[in-house]
Amino acid sequence: MKASPDSQAQLLALQASDTRLAQLDHQAKALPENARLAELASSLETLRQRLLTDTGAVEDARLELGRIEADVAVVEARIARDTARLETSASVKDVAGLEHELASLRRRRDDLEDIQLVVMTRLEEVEATARATKAEFDELKATASQVEAERDASLKTLASERVHAAANRQTIASKIPEDLLALYERQRSRYGLGASLLRGGVSSASGVKLNENDMARIRAAAPDDVILCPDSEAILIRTDESGI
Repeated sequence: MKASPDSQAQLLALQASDTRLAQLDHQAKALPENARLAELASSLETLRQRLLTDTGAVEDARLELGRIEADVAVVEARIARDTARLETSASVKDVAGLEHELASLRRRRDDLEDIQLVVMTRLEEVEATARATKAEFDELKATASQVEAERDASLKTLASERVHAAANRQTIASKIPEDLLALYERQRSRYGLGASLLRGGVSSASGVKLNENDMARIRAAAPDDVILCPDSEAILIRTDESGI
């Protein structure tokens, strides 16, 4: 393939533009906020599970307390009923039976009230634990929102830079002959780099000094010959610094 030295030199600017675009893409993926958000997401999930457990413990305690309070209400209703019957009963046998039942009911009420106190204490404890977990969760969620906002701001800046870099690339590409540009794109897609500057006998794409046989072949080539780097397979751009 033939292309003027000036057209070939334009490939270096195009490669620089492509390198910048790749750098911007890498920066977007490697933002420190991304790693921080991943850590926060893991911590939030752990707290979410703990909060579910704590909330479940609160609900269980409240249900248990509700059952005990219902039992106490039933016992107190029976005490009230038997007390009323006792006050109106004229039978010695009935009075004895009612007094015995009332004594049993009062003991049952005392036992239930003791259990009620224990459950109320436990409820206070699990509610306090749930509140603490919820506060920790909310604080971490607020932190995640802040980091997310910072990440979005960084992405917006990078996206703006990328728009300008892409426009610059388009401008450069429009000045390069189609066949040369197609070769550049093909080599870049295959090997990562499409153009390489030869400076002092060293290919910038590979960082390797070319051997004498390769240098002899390059010296023998016409200025408008398109040559590929023997190491990187990128289009080799020759300048006054090439050492040929």
